[in-house]
Amino acid sequence: VQLQASGGGLVQAGDSLRLSCAASGIIFSTVSMDWYRQAPGKQRELVASITRGGDTNYADSVKGRFSVSRDNTKNTVYLQMNTLKPEDTAVYYCNARGRTRTLGPVNDYWGQGTQVTVSS
Repeated sequence: VQLQASGGGLVQAGDSLRLSCAASGIIFSTVSMDWYRQAPGKQRELVASITRGGDTNYADSVKGRFSVSRDNTKNTVYLQMNTLKPEDTAVYYCNARGRTRTLGPVNDYWGQGTQVTVSS
């Protein structure tokens, strides 16, 4: 299973970015996906989640600014980040939970992370 996270970069406060997490080797219809972030010196925190059925949940710090979505035809989950703030600066990771075979166990997989830097 591979999770390829992309879309990070250096932006100014108030700008937008869209992160992508493309999954392969997993049955995407079984996948629930979380986006985490980790800033220097801080613990990794859960930012947004999307279930197999498309239900979403967000950390209070990003509600109203971030939006998570999925495209099952592309095996990809997106994190649209608007009105970015310097405190959003972190490495962003995608985490997938799903099956690699129809009746197999649900396992947990991590992407490699993508850096988001927001300047003031």
